[in-house]
Amino acid sequence: MTRPPFLYLEGDDVRRALPMISAIEAMRSAFKDLANGAVDMPLRTRFASPGKGVVLIMPSRSAGSARLALKLLTLYEGNRAAGLPLIQALVILIDAETGTLLSILDGAALTALRTGAAAGAATDALARPDATVAAIFGAGVQARAQLEAVAAVRPLREARVFDPDKDAAASFARDMSPKLGIVVRVEPDTSSALRGADIVGTATTSQTPVFDDRDVADGAHINAVGAYQPEKAEIPPQTVCRARVIVDQREAALEEAGDLLQPLAAGLIGRDRFETELGDVLLGRAEGRRSASEITLFKSVGLAVQDLYAASLAYENALRAGFGRELPR
Repeated sequence: MTRPPFLYLEGDDVRRALPMISAIEAMRSAFKDLANGAVDMPLRTRFASPGKGVVLIMPSRSAGSARLALKLLTLYEGNRAAGLPLIQALVILIDAETGTLLSILDGAALTALRTGAAAGAATDALARPDATVAAIFGAGVQARAQLEAVAAVRPLREARVFDPDKDAAASFARDMSPKLGIVVRVEPDTSSALRGADIVGTATTSQTPVFDDRDVADGAHINAVGAYQPEKAEIPPQTVCRARVIVDQREAALEEAGDLLQPLAAGLIGRDRFETELGDVLLGRAEGRRSASEITLFKSVGLAVQDLYAASLAYENALRAGFGRELPR
């Protein structure tokens, strides 16, 4: 049996191999297969380097893909001061039938794309069809992918960005406005960023809510993707209490989603807020948005199956297009 090519896909290769609209479709498939029970995915292993950061190990396998993936990711919040990336990661793609290594992919680029694409799939399913104004909190790689994904599924006319780092916010606006062909404004505070926004994205490392509930407009859709630990929350508990909540996976949310776990512990919400998964909405088995005035909240902690489906598509596209670096076996 001839073994398939073993490819290394660096960041630029991953981005070339995964156009956002294709990545969004891959995420739709991933969430549907997860909801149908076709995915084997243990909760990620997390261990800390005390005072430094965390290391995450995320395996997954899908019955429909004949492949499995393993991601190793480090998140060291002090790296910015040292001029190093906040997130560093790699993803290994493996043939599930033979155990043959297929690809090693830059995990930071893949994580940003699949996280943005998941928010794009959720936005398409949950945001009002006439949504045209987006507000993004955070100005890093994840935030850029969030805005790109939202713009792929809704006809945005304007986007606002807020980040405590004004230089980062200015860079975000300079880059994303011409890339997407829309006005991107840097806002001086969270209130002005949120005022009248139809779609809100949070992609920060904040441990506390990044905006005030009173500024969230009726009918808004929120993608909350930055917080993935019980002690961290980007969304105010008051917003969680009045929103229709959709999670990426119930089990993972109950383990890691601080945005939901903190108001649950305070007795402000019940466990029923964790019941509706995005895959069930996409399959038509659960309601999404129920009225034009309802606030919808997609809470994602990030799942290994997203890495699997994104890596698999990137590998296939790279093989077809003939790029990536072939590694010796």
